Amino acid sequence: MSALLAGAGLQELAALVLVVGLNAYVLTGGADFGGGVWDLLAWGPRRAAQRALIARSIGPIWEANHVWLVLVVVVLFTAFPAVFATLGIVLHVPLSLMLLGIVLRGSSFVFRSYGTSGGAGRARWGRVFAISSVITPLMLGICVGAIASGAVGAAAQRLPARGSVPAPSFRELFVDPWLAPFPVAVGAMALAMFAFLAAVYLAAATRDEKLRGDFRRRAIGANVALFVVSFAALWLAGSEAPEVRHALMHGPAVALQGAIAIAAVSSLGALAARRHPLARAAAAAQVTLILWGWVVVQYPMLLPPLHTVRSAAAPEVTLRLLALALGGGAVVLLPSLAYLYRTFARVEERGVDAAGRGAPGGP
Repeated sequence: MSALLAGAGLQELAALVLVVGLNAYVLTGGADFGGGVWDLLAWGPRRAAQRALIARSIGPIWEANHVWLVLVVVVLFTAFPAVFATLGIVLHVPLSLMLLGIVLRGSSFVFRSYGTSGGAGRARWGRVFAISSVITPLMLGICVGAIASGAVGAAAQRLPARGSVPAPSFRELFVDPWLAPFPVAVGAMALAMFAFLAAVYLAAATRDEKLRGDFRRRAIGANVALFVVSFAALWLAGSEAPEVRHALMHGPAVALQGAIAIAAVSSLGALAARRHPLARAAAAAQVTLILWGWVVVQYPMLLPPLHTVRSAAAPEVTLRLLALALGGGAVVLLPSLAYLYRTFARVEERGVDAAGRGAPGGP
């Protein structure tokens, strides 16, 4: 970590804001997408109550959570325009699918809740909501895996100059970098991670012991699945991303992996002991450490092997103005979000019963 901070300037500050914003989006919006996964997989005699709890937990704040994604995009194209342009070109297919999933998820959630009173219509919109909640984290993880492996940077180096002959094929430039085993395994990791977070949050959000049991078991299963796909990704990295695997097996990443293991065991232990607030904190720590593990492995590269944090940075005057804007925005944004989350946390405490109804006094 000291290496990350040594000689830090405005470029590193902008990169830090990127990671912190992505971290916040994963812990908030990512859990919302995980809720959609469990909506798709709701089963048993309490499936209506499970879906009611998911809708009740997501409903008030899901749109606000996207502010973190907006922050990441704005900082990326302002502070690192070359990287933004490259990602938008080489990864335009999975990024478009991810954005489509975000739009479909939000609109279908609203249409299911308010747009129709018919059971068949609600069921159709519910399926769109659930499927798009699977597509989006999968595409997000695939993009991360493609970047980390260096495939995106390598494809960018092959982008043809005007009039160059012969030009690489569409598939070589825009499909092969991300539709490969390692990026897909990282996508599966993101999906399992979001589902795990959502199950832990949902178990902590209800007072109904039967519903808590349902989501506690799902959280344990999702954490086991996360463990399995993480090892699959590490194995695939040996052939597709050897530098990533080497960095994970040596240096500061080893200590970070130990911390991830401790957080994972703590979350499982807290779930087994029915200590749901502790499980929620441990799950958030586990996911955060996984994300920062990627940062430690890749730093100082922002888009390997093409751009480092410093080589891709915008001019210093732009970074200085961005820092001022971020500071001013934080004064408004952070207290507003804290007030929003605190307000609706009180509403969630009223709970959902096993029949899928809000507790007395709920909205």
